Amino acid sequence: MPRPFIRIRRIAVVLGLSLALGGCIVAPAPGYGGGYYGGWVGYAPPAPRVEYYGVAPYPGYFWIPGFWGWGGSRYVWTPGRWAAPRPGYRWLPSHWVHAARGWHLAGGRWARR
Repeated sequence: MPRPFIRIRRIAVVLGLSLALGGCIVAPAPGYGGGYYGGWVGYAPPAPRVEYYGVAPYPGYFWIPGFWGWGGSRYVWTPGRWAAPRPGYRWLPSHWVHAARGWHLAGGRWARR
């Protein structure tokens, strides 16, 4: 293969890798920060949506309700889901807490009984 083609191919590989790796950083926009990023939102979330969840897929499963999360520039609905119980634990659902700095999402979690 002639030398100019090798050089062009190397340049193409370097440019391709630079473009691919340049878009790999994922972070919230400055000034925003939903509950996932430990930040604060300046206005209250919308009212929860009504969810129709039907019958549990397995006996003993329970419904974890959906909640409004922060999507970087607006509230985004996260739908509810069925979950298997964990013996000795209870589910604490996600909820928004209002404080002097604004609104903060306290994410759902398992807590010992």
